[in-house]
Amino acid sequence: MAPLSRFAPSPQGDATRGLAKPVPRWHWRLGAPGSTASGDARLHARRNQSRRTHGGFTLVELLLAIAVMSLLAILSWRGLDGMVRAQEITRQRADEMLVLQSALGQWGTDLDALMPIANTTPLDWDGQVLRLTRRSSAVPDEGALVVAWTRRGTQGVGQWMRWQSPPVRTRAEWQEAWQLAGQWARSPGEAERRREMTLLPLEDWQIFYYRGGAWSNPLSSSGATPAGTSVIPDGVRLQITLPPGQALVGRLTRDWVNPVLGGGRT
Repeated sequence: MAPLSRFAPSPQGDATRGLAKPVPRWHWRLGAPGSTASGDARLHARRNQSRRTHGGFTLVELLLAIAVMSLLAILSWRGLDGMVRAQEITRQRADEMLVLQSALGQWGTDLDALMPIANTTPLDWDGQVLRLTRRSSAVPDEGALVVAWTRRGTQGVGQWMRWQSPPVRTRAEWQEAWQLAGQWARSPGEAERRREMTLLPLEDWQIFYYRGGAWSNPLSSSGATPAGTSVIPDGVRLQITLPPGQALVGRLTRDWVNPVLGGGRT
């Protein structure tokens, strides 16, 4: 005899009709035992959880992420801008130092090349302009040069300037160049300005000579050239005052020693 099926009608017929029918297995597995509503709730919860997991970010989360990225971008830009500004200031200060070193180097080169010529003045300071006669550095030698240094106010800012004449070979040419140097320092014309060079901002400057074992102002009686001595002093002291805003600020002193004294160049 074949076994009875679980869901087959009962052999007792109508006697078993009042009994509860067995619940299918797939139905009670979805929810709590004996509760169809509980199974539906769990299925709905799982579907919502799956949607939240795979559905991406919400609008609030996206706005918050955009705000954070914007803040990071602003901070990064400020950092880069600060680095660029620092590099620019460093480069500017380095350029100013190079200009100052070049100007002082030219000053020392002019004094080292002082050239005494009979019946001429190799070095003269009148409180406004320093004029000197120096050898030419060209090869072959083209003749002597007249050089002038002065401070001139340009648009309210003092500038240290240098002027150089063409080579001179005769005393008449030297005399003309010497006078042009003095005129250039006081009221330069278009012709004199063509041979000038602006070096650096300068607030003030002063010159001192070293004679008789002491420094003195060339304009004072103690700084006058004693009889029987060379017109070129034993030393020349340059004092310049640099204005604020430069790589170096304040007073700077540079001493030059006459190479004829045997002490070499300083």
